[in-house]
Amino acid sequence: MPTQFHPVTYADSKPRAPRDRWDHLDVLRGLAMVWMTVFHLCFDLSHLQLWRQDFYHNPVWTWQRSAIVSLFLLCAGLAQAAAQSKQTSATRFYQRWAQVAGCALLVSVGSYLVFPNSFIYFGVLHGMAVMLLLLRLLQGCSDRMLLCLAMLCMLAPGLYHYAASSLPAALVEWLNTKPLSPLGLVTRKPATEDFVPILPWLGVMLLGLSVGRQQMAKPGAWLQAYLARPAQSWASRSLAWLGRHSLPYYMLHQLVLLGGLMLLVLLLPTALD
Repeated sequence: MPTQFHPVTYADSKPRAPRDRWDHLDVLRGLAMVWMTVFHLCFDLSHLQLWRQDFYHNPVWTWQRSAIVSLFLLCAGLAQAAAQSKQTSATRFYQRWAQVAGCALLVSVGSYLVFPNSFIYFGVLHGMAVMLLLLRLLQGCSDRMLLCLAMLCMLAPGLYHYAASSLPAALVEWLNTKPLSPLGLVTRKPATEDFVPILPWLGVMLLGLSVGRQQMAKPGAWLQAYLARPAQSWASRSLAWLGRHSLPYYMLHQLVLLGGLMLLVLLLPTALD
């Protein structure tokens, strides 16, 4: 997740992103936020039994969830590559990390109040908090090594599933327990509303870090030129603003969506009488 900077004003007096940010990286993150919002709106409608959908098994929804998380974590990896290129201080990194970790704790508490039997104990923010620390530890690795680790992380769960039947049953069940399930070496998904384990998702973030570092090492590389290009249109500036404020938006959007729908459900029968 990128660090916040003070805004600056350009010659046309329109508010733009700070100069040391990649505008179109913020746009990509903003797109992930919009997609996530639509997805959660549909989920809330189903949860309130206003629109029957199977979000746990229907590929239309399960694949969308995977795509949203992938885009979000890929942006996080690219943002860490940008931060490393600018030699962002450790103090700033850990300040931002503390915000992510603190919000993850709030998500666990809030989800427990709504879904006590399937609360979120290792969702996207929990995963990001752990993976950011791992990326910090791995920043001394070469880009080739990071790319190899990314591929290994993404393949590991599938390889484990293939080999699990020949492993001791006690070991398989031990890895399925709640304390160890965040590793991602599980044979069944735990009962939780959001689950983003280290494997395979660390691989997506490592991929973003590796590609980002390679691109920034090449003068005039296409990806850096594209991501750093200033957002010009109203739509892209709006998405960039949303991408720069993704953490507070993430924390608040479900309160507004679910709270608004619940209020609508309560008031609609009265309005129809």
